[in-house]
Amino acid sequence: MKFIYSILFVVLLNYYTLAQEKVALYAEIPNATKSAEDLGEENVPVLYKYELPSAKQAVLVIPGGGYSHVAINHEGHEIAKAFNEEGYSAFVLYYRLPKDENMNVRKIGPLQDAQRSMQYIREHYDFDRVGVIGFSAGGHLASSLSNHFDDVKIENQNTIDLAPDFSVLIYPVISMDDEITHKGSKINLIGEQPGTDDLTYFSLEKQVSTKTPPTFLVHAEDDKTVPIANALRYKEALDNIGIINEIFIYNTGGHGFGLHNKTDARKWSEAMFMWLKDVK
Repeated sequence: MKFIYSILFVVLLNYYTLAQEKVALYAEIPNATKSAEDLGEENVPVLYKYELPSAKQAVLVIPGGGYSHVAINHEGHEIAKAFNEEGYSAFVLYYRLPKDENMNVRKIGPLQDAQRSMQYIREHYDFDRVGVIGFSAGGHLASSLSNHFDDVKIENQNTIDLAPDFSVLIYPVISMDDEITHKGSKINLIGEQPGTDDLTYFSLEKQVSTKTPPTFLVHAEDDKTVPIANALRYKEALDNIGIINEIFIYNTGGHGFGLHNKTDARKWSEAMFMWLKDVK
């Protein structure tokens, strides 16, 4: 028995050691006005690796935060562990926030980091599928990656495929339409007076195409921060193109509940994992 417990201890120790490993995304950060040293640790993008040696599938986890901070614990690390429990490797992205003082072109900084994350995963691993899951503004970034993967904002000399194989969007910011957008996310990303091109480019309901990956959506009807109309518009766009999708709707729960909606016993994660098993 002591031998078995010793083995279990080593396995758990290795798991949590791996789970804490983080890697810098770039040798030299693109679109940056300063060196990594001058930017400071809080402005340097990294990936937290939750690897499972036997995993054949992986997910890139993008936390929310209104493009003003990164809610990396309950929308990042907790989510990665949930995917580990279902046999997926997971990679949590701490992305750069769009700030003029740190970037030459702030609006593309987060998308660069999401594209580079997908590139990094595919360069270093051979998974059957690599998907993306994003929350709130992280859902906006995940859906940006899901629709703008061909508009490459990073060096990609080996033409690595940057497209996710599936997309999961949890109470996502989708649209830049003032009627339904999250104004903080919008202003932080594209400014107080964005041009028409930016409004269109970053309104993801207008960017859906036949290349958009199968998508699972989660939203609460009483979300006052990011109205459910964001998810519903995106679903309508997916339906119009014929992209496989499903939406899981809570009556209550508001915004930012992460993995656990305390107002409803149903678990969106269980429905999502069932859906992922059926979608290839």
